[in-house]
Amino acid sequence: MTTQPDHGQELIPRPERTPEAVRVALARVAPHRLSDMERHKEQALAAAIADGKIGHLQHWLTHWHAQVEIERRPDLSARYRAALATVHGTNSKDDPAFRSGMNDLAAVEAEALRAVST
Repeated sequence: MTTQPDHGQELIPRPERTPEAVRVALARVAPHRLSDMERHKEQALAAAIADGKIGHLQHWLTHWHAQVEIERRPDLSARYRAALATVHGTNSKDDPAFRSGMNDLAAVEAEALRAVST
């Protein structure tokens, strides 16, 4: 038996790794992002058709599965929003706070990717 880390209250269970399950989950935790997901899907589909590689669609699904992971977990969501606020609160990319915020964003996204990849 493996133990899962305790992340506190989760808004919804982690969805299965299918396009429909991820879309339904996103509609529950961040409905305002559905149009972004759809736009990204159309881009991935066009790229897959253009070069004949399904990897574009696999990347799309992984990306949005991770985005749902961030939105469904208040601990990750709070860290993500704080990092975004830090980034947007800077005046230039040379500001040390900008790099710190970007590092925090990358760490949250990496944690979410690990969670949905296990």
